[in-house]
Amino acid sequence: MTLHQIPNTIKTDSFWMPFTANRQFKKAPRLFSSAEGMHYTTVDGRKVIDGSAGLWCVNAGHGRKQIAAAVERQLMTLDFAPTFQMGHPLAFDFAERLAEIAPDGLDRVFFTNSGSESVDTALKIALAYHRATGQSSRTRLIGRERGYHGVGFGGMSVGGMVANRRAFATHLPGVDHIRHTHDLSRNAFAKDQPEHGAELADDLERLVGLHGAETIAAVIVEPVPGSTAVLPPPKGYLQRLRQICDKHGILLIFDEVITGFGRLGTPFAANFFGVTPDLMTTAKGITNGTIPCGAVFASRKVHDGLMVGPENQMELFHGYTYSAHPTACAAGIATLDIYKDEGLLTRGASMAEYWRDALHQLKGLPNVVDIRNCGLMGAVELAPRDGVVGARGYDVMVDCFNTGLYLRMSGDSFAMSPPLIVEKSHIDQIVSILGDAIKKVA
Repeated sequence: MTLHQIPNTIKTDSFWMPFTANRQFKKAPRLFSSAEGMHYTTVDGRKVIDGSAGLWCVNAGHGRKQIAAAVERQLMTLDFAPTFQMGHPLAFDFAERLAEIAPDGLDRVFFTNSGSESVDTALKIALAYHRATGQSSRTRLIGRERGYHGVGFGGMSVGGMVANRRAFATHLPGVDHIRHTHDLSRNAFAKDQPEHGAELADDLERLVGLHGAETIAAVIVEPVPGSTAVLPPPKGYLQRLRQICDKHGILLIFDEVITGFGRLGTPFAANFFGVTPDLMTTAKGITNGTIPCGAVFASRKVHDGLMVGPENQMELFHGYTYSAHPTACAAGIATLDIYKDEGLLTRGASMAEYWRDALHQLKGLPNVVDIRNCGLMGAVELAPRDGVVGARGYDVMVDCFNTGLYLRMSGDSFAMSPPLIVEKSHIDQIVSILGDAIKKVA
């Protein structure tokens, strides 16, 4: 046992933790020391089942030796190579492999290092596309209330989670938002996609009327918002949004950072819902969470629209030092091999019904006001304590951790997305621990 595996011996002052109440956390740290399969191991040796695939990213489960071996080989072969005016074979191989599983037509791939970078990249591509095709008046970007699109200034601006926006006064100009689809009065405890709310897509028509279609470059939405605690789209909603975008020449961007790579039982949410966007952002599961990496998938229309002018001219003045990093590409290819060999991109479809029925068994427990599910995503929403939003949720989350379950808390809701290797016994355990915690904290 190393020093770092002994409880209460770690100095916590220097690390400024992201999206964390630092002072609260450091009084009673919750620390993992290792992970394998469906479980983490804490520093004091307890097994904790992973109910959220890390941060929605460990789709193939933890401790994959195949990925580790690929990373080690690559570090010893080519540790870094630039992709500005240079290249390396793995970048092209990885892009081809991704194009093979992409929704039809989205076979041009731009590499980033995270979901936040993928979103900002997609927004910039949308603006550049309209300028290159003679529609330079299209500069407005449309997001959606309760949407989460990362922490870059672009993603934060089109995002619609209030706390993320209030903390920073400066946002991109020329951004607006359509209404969210969460409707407890009509859709509480809906299983899979709710029946009511397709008409909410028409809110885009309101913004077209307000700003003019000729000013709008793109609309970005998560097919299933995750960070705001899993909001499946109403039946027909995404199809209607696609129709309105087509009608007005607006690009549609799907943020699939969470839903990509098998989360809904199909390779991407675009496949699941039968709606193909013009641009699609990904990250997280692209390398099973092992090495930071992201990718933007673009349609031929968008890509080819930028392939104009002299051939010696850069088509897109954008990129990152670590775009298509050799080690990330090696991890990504190894991850895709696992997904293919074990059928993980579609395995969720066979588990979705059991997952749905197990989650909805929690209906009727104290303070439970809604349960939502789609594919292998799920959420349980609790009523907040009077005047203290998030306090009940925090207490439930801590109790779950102490009794063997890790899950994501979002206010007084719990978002869950287990690794795609999950078995029915794991689902039973997740639901049992959560249910007991809800009753205990009530």
